[in-house]
Amino acid sequence: MTVHWIGTGLSAIPGLRRLLQSGAGVVVWNRTEARARASVGDLTGDIRAYAPEALEAALGHGDIVVSMLPADQHVALAGMAISKGAHFVSSSYIAPEMAALEDRAKAAGVALVNEVGLDPGIDHLMAHDLVTDYRLAEQPGDAVRFTSYCGGVPKYPNPFRYKFSWSPLGVLRALRSPSRSLRDGELRDVARPWHAIEPYDAPLPTPERFEVYPNRDSLPFIRQYGFDPDWNVRDFVRGTLRLKGWQQAWTPVFEEIETLEGDAGEARLREMAEEFWRDNAYAETEPDRVVLFVALKAEREGKTVWHREWVLDAHGNEKGSAMAQLVSVPVSLAVQAVADGRIAPGVHAAPEDPDLVGDWLVEIGQIAQHMAKLDHLRG
Repeated sequence: MTVHWIGTGLSAIPGLRRLLQSGAGVVVWNRTEARARASVGDLTGDIRAYAPEALEAALGHGDIVVSMLPADQHVALAGMAISKGAHFVSSSYIAPEMAALEDRAKAAGVALVNEVGLDPGIDHLMAHDLVTDYRLAEQPGDAVRFTSYCGGVPKYPNPFRYKFSWSPLGVLRALRSPSRSLRDGELRDVARPWHAIEPYDAPLPTPERFEVYPNRDSLPFIRQYGFDPDWNVRDFVRGTLRLKGWQQAWTPVFEEIETLEGDAGEARLREMAEEFWRDNAYAETEPDRVVLFVALKAEREGKTVWHREWVLDAHGNEKGSAMAQLVSVPVSLAVQAVADGRIAPGVHAAPEDPDLVGDWLVEIGQIAQHMAKLDHLRG
């Protein structure tokens, strides 16, 4: 079995180095071989120029393809993997086209594993763990409230209350995306993130207030996280965290984005992205910070009877940025799980098996400066 790791961008390196140091058989593919050698050449000489045709020729039965490329390239790579009897791993959300490969993957006996980065990825593990715990205490009629908030923020805040580790264009485009969540038992459709910014008081060792807004469509994850269809789910929100003061600092950005339309609007977004990259990018050795809070609460007759929360706070260090470590190390864990036969054929997100969840959370805890599962009722 050979692992074909495609892409050696900044978010890929810690997990790739972890795999190489484990002794796994890894072929490193990158569009620019020199860049890959600069990142991992001290650990391997098997570095090749990436082209789909070259990968297809090298791919063997039982191999594992890891894509750290843009998400729009994943489905084609997964299809190639199936045709060769190989597995596939990525950190990206499962697109409908990826989900549609389920029958082909099962027939070929291969696993297509996605959503094994930070968010999505680690947040899924924490959610599955909380749901497993709550099932031991649940009673019919409980009002269930779930929140999952994650964000990459500067360790050392700047006036803009945000810094960029890669092109800001994706961040700006995301600000134009709607979201759907559940709040107080009602659907909450939000056209723009800044229409729904709220404060969030994080239960860190030193309490800290953040700002949070819902993102994407949270509702499919109710089923993915194993919520019972009979549960009275009152809140279900997956959101993005920002530093306190972010809304105020970004208000001029929101106001301009609201006016942009068509090709001219896209051109202006690109211009803004260049400006933000120039003025608010991380310095080469500057540490970033990732915070993640996943909470599940149950209320009975108006009183909270169960409330637990996973808390993670990680900072960049000599091993790489916090974001890169928390995205790519879970990817490497997924590769090892596939290689060990611990993930069945088919299309999967981050695992819900308690043993895998537990093993992965232990590994992730070694990255974070602070990680804990809190029981808010016991202190």
